[in-house]
Amino acid sequence: MLTLSAPAAALVGVLLFLTILGAGAALYYGLRLRGSAAAHRATGSRAGGLMAAAPVQAMVVLADGRLECSQKLADWIGLSAVPRYLAELSDEENGLSADDLNTLQADVTAAQRSGRAFAHAFRPRGSGRSLWLRGQRAPETLGSASVIVWVADQTDAQEEIARLTGEAGALRRAFEALTGLVEAAPLPMWYRDRDLRLAMVNTAYVDAVEARDAADAVSRGLELVDGGPGGPLAGAVAARDENAPQDRVLPATIGGERRALRLHDVPLSTGGVAGYAVDVEELEQAHGAQRRFQDAQRAMLDRLSAGVAQFGPDRALSFCNQPFRRLFAMRAEWLADRPEFDRVLERMREANRLPEVRDFPAWRAERRAWFTGTDGDSEEAWHLSGGTHLRVVAQQLPDGGLLLIFEDRTEQVQLASARDTLLRVRTATFDNLFEALGVFAADGRLQLWNNRFRLLWGFDEEFLAAHPRVDAFAEAAAHKLATPGRHSLIGDLVRSATIERQQRGGRVGFADGRHFEFAAVPLPDGNALFTMLDISDSRKIERALRDRTEALEEADRLKTAFVARMSYELRTPLTSISGFAEMLHGGYAGELPAGASQYVEAILDSSERLGLLIDDVLDLTRGGADEALEKTQVDVAAIVRAAADTVRSQAGRRRVDFAVEVQRSVGRVTGDPRRLRESVEHLLRHAMCAVAEGGRVLLLADGNAARARVVVSDDGGGMEPEAASRAFDRFRDDAPIAAAVAGDRALGLGLPLAKQFVEAHGGTISLLTEPGTGTLMTVELPRR
Repeated sequence: MLTLSAPAAALVGVLLFLTILGAGAALYYGLRLRGSAAAHRATGSRAGGLMAAAPVQAMVVLADGRLECSQKLADWIGLSAVPRYLAELSDEENGLSADDLNTLQADVTAAQRSGRAFAHAFRPRGSGRSLWLRGQRAPETLGSASVIVWVADQTDAQEEIARLTGEAGALRRAFEALTGLVEAAPLPMWYRDRDLRLAMVNTAYVDAVEARDAADAVSRGLELVDGGPGGPLAGAVAARDENAPQDRVLPATIGGERRALRLHDVPLSTGGVAGYAVDVEELEQAHGAQRRFQDAQRAMLDRLSAGVAQFGPDRALSFCNQPFRRLFAMRAEWLADRPEFDRVLERMREANRLPEVRDFPAWRAERRAWFTGTDGDSEEAWHLSGGTHLRVVAQQLPDGGLLLIFEDRTEQVQLASARDTLLRVRTATFDNLFEALGVFAADGRLQLWNNRFRLLWGFDEEFLAAHPRVDAFAEAAAHKLATPGRHSLIGDLVRSATIERQQRGGRVGFADGRHFEFAAVPLPDGNALFTMLDISDSRKIERALRDRTEALEEADRLKTAFVARMSYELRTPLTSISGFAEMLHGGYAGELPAGASQYVEAILDSSERLGLLIDDVLDLTRGGADEALEKTQVDVAAIVRAAADTVRSQAGRRRVDFAVEVQRSVGRVTGDPRRLRESVEHLLRHAMCAVAEGGRVLLLADGNAARARVVVSDDGGGMEPEAASRAFDRFRDDAPIAAAVAGDRALGLGLPLAKQFVEAHGGTISLLTEPGTGTLMTVELPRR
């Protein structure tokens, strides 16, 4: 047994301790290295995972041309195997193209030599990807003269870039189109920046503010409008602050004319404000014209007899005229509150101006449907208490409102009732008239007839009820006529009345000896009334009257001839008497005593009066005095003065105030001067006889372009109406003046002779008199 000494044992122990200590330290360090290796492996694995999932892959090109890259990068390039050399990045079908490979090799060589970085985009064949390669010299740790190339797959980015590029192009084209549209717009348009300064304007804006161009308008800050409450920027400020579009109407001067513009300011997301202006001058004028038309229409509706009420789309009363208020007894202050349709109906019901209905709510609901009905206008009749009849028309308005028209037809209904009564009376009268009546329509058919018409022609009721045409009627009635061939006259008469609208008549004889007077009269409705009156008895009376008239005319002729002969016979002794009286008065038989001279003068006066009377009687018996007229141009003033001179001595003897006034306008007429002078003289003698001593007689002569006028007036006792009506009769049993004075015409023939002479000249004579006032006689003579 080996025995160690103490030092040896101590040494062994120390060595053993050191060995154990070294083993423990080695174990501890080994464990630390193992943990560090695990951590590095985990870090490497995580880095590998990140590199595998990263959108960028690294490719290291060593100095000898070898490559270090991953399978993922090979897949990106389109290669099935990982390339070992740079040249293997391209094959016949996949990988980089020959040009791209040459470019990459040149860039890698330049980076190895000079350290110059490079970047290129490639689209490998067989891959469909877009790769972005960025290369630079690698750190020394990867080897000297090595180049690291970072490859990024930008396929999605390129697609997004292409999409964005397309969108940008579309937006650019849209912007250009919008800009062109804004430039071409006839409306002034502008854009303000955040500070509300003008930044852009279109051509219409430039023309409106009369600037050189858009830049000039923007630089000078030319505003389109003059201003308004808050200034021209008030709308833009409100749009920016409230972030809501604003519009307002402001005046502007464009092209030297005052226009009304509606300005619109629209806030934009950029903080600026866009604006445009619409010329509403014509619209404002149209609105003004519409308001004036509406006012005129309402003023016209106020003058209608029918009541009119207008309701708006909200069914509130917007207008009613005066007849409506009177018809339904509505106060103006109540209508001012614009009552609703239902309230108006209720107020009508309270005023007892609605028809009596059993279910008023249902009836009101039916009337409310007038606003929304699809049947168009509605019309109905309301029968109110008290006998009032209303025609109600409901018309829908384009704006959704309703127009109601209330026409009071009470009078029309009453007139219709009266008309029906009159029609019945007319029918009864029509059937009981003594005349035979038939009414033919415009087409020639017989429409109406009375019993006498049927009995006269002897037709059956069935024949007339078939409404035969006038030709068939005339042919059937031919045998009744004395001359059957004249039956066509009936058709001619009816056609003349219906087509030509002319009235014709005549007489016809029947075969039985009767005679009828017929007439075809056009009626207002286009029909013709055919009447026949039996004149058989009247023809007999007419024949008897004609015979009597002929006998009277013969007696009058004989009487006139006798008077004329007697007048001529009386003139012969009258001439002798007047001649011997003149000889005695002239002293041919010696000087006469004073008393005898007075007697001779009385004989001469009586002879003169008797001669004038005989002349008047002869003038009257001649009848057609115009046959003896000698027509020449007559100075009316001269004959008036001559007639006045013939009665002036008579006026002096009776102390009559005789005034003569002849105006220059009296002029000339065509006629017989002697007869015209005698006419005026007869009127003056009548006036002189009518006035008392100290009376007044006025003679006035004037005229115009068409006629001459002579007026004789007196202030005598006048005439009674009966005497005045017969003043111009040739033979009457009363004289116009009860008591004649010296110089008057005893038989009162002056006025008839004056009338006869004036009418022979185509003139007129009139008499105006009043008892106790006087008489006014007027003669009017035509110029031609």
